[in-house]
This record gives sequence, structure tokens and C-alpha cells, in this order.
Amino acid sequence: MTTENTLLAQLRTMLDLTHTEIQVAETRIAQARTEAVRRELTENAENGRIRAEAIEKAIRDLGGFPDTIGPFLGRAAAAVKALTEQAQPFDEALLGDLALEDQLLDRARYIKALAVAAKKPDIQELADRLITAHSATVNWLTTVLAEDALGGPAALQRTPLQAAAGTAVKLFNMPGQWSAQSVERIAELLRSTGPAVEDLRERAQRASEITLKALAASRDGALRSAEKVVRREGAGDAADALHKVRAEGGVVDADELPIDGYDELNQTDAVAAVKELDDPSDIRTIIAYEEMHKNRQRLISAAQTRLADIAQEVVGIS
Repeated sequence: MTTENTLLAQLRTMLDLTHTEIQVAETRIAQARTEAVRRELTENAENGRIRAEAIEKAIRDLGGFPDTIGPFLGRAAAAVKALTEQAQPFDEALLGDLALEDQLLDRARYIKALAVAAKKPDIQELADRLITAHSATVNWLTTVLAEDALGGPAALQRTPLQAAAGTAVKLFNMPGQWSAQSVERIAELLRSTGPAVEDLRERAQRASEITLKALAASRDGALRSAEKVVRREGAGDAADALHKVRAEGGVVDADELPIDGYDELNQTDAVAAVKELDDPSDIRTIIAYEEMHKNRQRLISAAQTRLADIAQEVVGIS
């Protein structure tokens, strides 16, 4: 096979993978934690379509024909991926995204080398654009994974099924022993706060805000009570785990927050205080609390940016 034929074959594969990437980006929009991330994902999907058009043109310039069923295959592949990952922990779903982007990046580099060998400067320029785009996406996904590893909340949030899978793994690995009575109480707590209640809450939101608030209050009360009971019985590890669940859900009192006098701060002062936080779990608590109360998007975005900065420092992204 000549270099030009190899180049053509690689461009066709790149086009198919790009269609899958577009669909994955669109499925991720629903998982965006903030409006800023939602806009970024929407823009990524649109940029993917622009890249797909450029790849199609390069294929035609080489005398080939783009695969007309490529977009359909991309949608199908993304649909299968989305369905499969619902039963996966969140990190595994994101690692799948990262594997796709790594493959796109590696193929873009290979296409550049082939374009240089074939003396195709236009395709070389296209390859440079692809390398830049996919390098940025790899860094972004690596950052999101690091945010999740550091305790989040990541720019993307788990679906209810992914959250349930992650909780199951954490509970399985939870250290410490507690009484059978405590285990029964925790099991009952999980039954009341698991995916079933999340599903009910979603239904309630569509049907009635009053019902939604009642369900939330019931869950929050159960969490507080369970933590007190478990701690009183001497199961410190279990109590700490339940407190962590409360913090992640924003179910804490103002005096439990890592920023003194948080409720009295205006948005500008609160943003400045958040930027001074160094512990990812503290940032997670602030975001969850803010989302449960005032829900100021500027403050949430500032906290998310601070967490991203910490995550990038941990994984060595400058």
C-alpha cells in the first residue's frame, strides 16, 4: 500500500472516530455540573463537526469518498457506550472517553507524519489542528479524572446509576467493624437514599416542588440521624463515611463549613475565600452547600476552577 493510500485509510478511520467523539460530547452535556461546562461541551461537539467536515474535504482531495454511514455509526457507537457505562463507576466511563481521545491524538500524529511523507501540506496543517484539539481534550479529561480522584466534584457529575455503582464500591472497601444493628441501620439508610429515591426525586421535580422538598428533607434527616447513631455506638469509620456523604450532598450546617462565617459573606468575598482553599474535600463541601442553598453560579464556577487548578498540579498539567 502506498503512503497516500495509507493516509486515505487513516483519514477515514479518523472520520469515523470523530463522529463517535461528537456523539459522546453531546451525551456528556447532560452531565455538566455548571452552565459554563455545558457551553464548553456544546462548543466541543460543534468543533467536532467542523473537524469532521475538514477531514471529509481532505479525503475528497485525495480522490476518496467519505463513508456516508459514518455519522450513523458514530451515533450508534456512542449510544452503546452511553448505555454500557451506566453500570460503570464514573471513573471507568471517563477513562473510556480518555481512551478515545488518546486514539484520536495518536492517529492525528500518524496522519501528520504520513502527510509529510506524501508532501501534502494541506493535510499536514489539518493534522496540526487535530493534534492541538485532541491534546486539549486529553488534558481536560485528565483534569476531570483527577478532580474526581481528589474527591470532586468534577466538572461532570455522575448519573444516578453511576453514583450507585460508586457508592457500592466505596462501601465494599470501607474499613472498620460495627454491630449488626448498625449495619441494619446503614442498610436502611442506603435503601432510602439510593438510586430509587433519586429516581423518585426526579419524578417529583416534574410533578411537584413540594414533594421534591419533602423527599430531600426526609433523606437529609435520615443522614443526620444515622451519623449520630453510628457514632454513638462507637463505629467511627462508618460515622465518618456518613458525614462524608452529608458533606458531598451539602447536608451540613453553616458552622460545619470550612470557611468561617460563609453565610454572611457576599459573593465577591466568598469567591476570594474559596480561592484560598487547598483541600479538595473542602471545595466539594462548599460547592454542594452552595448548590443546595443560594446556588450562585459565579461562586460555583470559581470553586470548580480552584479544584481544576489543584487537579492539574497533581497530574502535572501546566
